[in-house]
Amino acid sequence: MLGLAALYTLLPMLWLVLSSTKSRQDLFATNGFAPGDDFALLDNLQYLFEADNGIFLRWLLNTVLYAGVGALLATVFSVAAGYAFDKLDFPGKERIFSLVLLGVMVPGTAMAIPLYLIAAEAGLVNSFWGVFIPGLVFPFGVYLARVFSASYVPGEVLEAARVDGAGEFRTFCRIALPMVAPGFVTIFLFQFTQIWNSFFLPLVMLSDEELFPVNLGLYVWYSSALSQGHPQDYLLAIVGSLVSVVPLVVLFLMLQRFWKSGMTAGAVK
Repeated sequence: MLGLAALYTLLPMLWLVLSSTKSRQDLFATNGFAPGDDFALLDNLQYLFEADNGIFLRWLLNTVLYAGVGALLATVFSVAAGYAFDKLDFPGKERIFSLVLLGVMVPGTAMAIPLYLIAAEAGLVNSFWGVFIPGLVFPFGVYLARVFSASYVPGEVLEAARVDGAGEFRTFCRIALPMVAPGFVTIFLFQFTQIWNSFFLPLVMLSDEELFPVNLGLYVWYSSALSQGHPQDYLLAIVGSLVSVVPLVVLFLMLQRFWKSGMTAGAVK
């Protein structure tokens, strides 16, 4: 079963890598799991970054801003909210948290049209902020942050900090946040991946190609190849898909060392 799961996961990626090495002539004339005869990967990459006056680089930069900055801010907000729900007492805490859980249950695609209508009223349609601001809200991250706070942040350590004169904000920043670092990284990766792969919201919100994220731009190229018979756009979509996967792989490899438990082992006697 593990072997089948590995094949299901790796075969599409293998096909993507091998197809990216083919010329436009070899793309449909050779076996899908055979490399290109001329190994044209470098030429394809050059063609990708020069196509349409380098629009792919703009899409890639847009996605980095949407996903990178948006996921970082969303993680900070989620961890702060989860810590507050876990360690602080305030009126209506559990009822408010129930609303957060309700937000977890609602799929993101169901919120796209309401978000579009709200953005239209605010004048944010077809703008950077119309896609960026919704990415700052991550109810599942708040839920995870509360779980991590309960597991990683002992109440005794916080009480000791308060006795020493630390305020709530300083206690959170200097004591709780370093302790919950594995949870911070986990929430960041979840939200980064979600925003990076987001498709329907940008499709609804944006009409200017200069503001497209990379996956929406690849969809435009793929649709052009199918509807207008442009095989060069099909090759662009394949090579662009390969390039768009690389940042996710690199990010996971860089941050996986933070996915460790027991950072606070021994902090409380």
